[in-house]
Amino acid sequence: MIMRTWRACTAEADGDAYFEYMQKAGLPRVRNARGNKGVYVVRRMIHGKAEFLVLSLWESMEAIGEFAGPDPTRAVFNPDDEGYLLEYDVTVRLYDVLDAPEGGLPGAS
Repeated sequence: MIMRTWRACTAEADGDAYFEYMQKAGLPRVRNARGNKGVYVVRRMIHGKAEFLVLSLWESMEAIGEFAGPDPTRAVFNPDDEGYLLEYDVTVRLYDVLDAPEGGLPGAS
């Protein structure tokens, strides 16, 4: 299994609105992609910003390529992200999952 991570920040006041937007615009596309095994979104408020970290789990690099395109390290954006994001990663990080809780990760399919 592979974990794909992406980080972005909004203004703290936009944190809830951006998360609601993600739930409608981006997360279903990730969750419904072939080979996706689950998505986590975590957030922290720091220095007047809402920092988001999106962690998605994938069965293979081929599945990530089908979702992300020919460069699996390139971030995939939603149409209105620019209206929310103050800073964001244009690339993602990919990690091999070496260990996980027995029975799999919570929320992973």
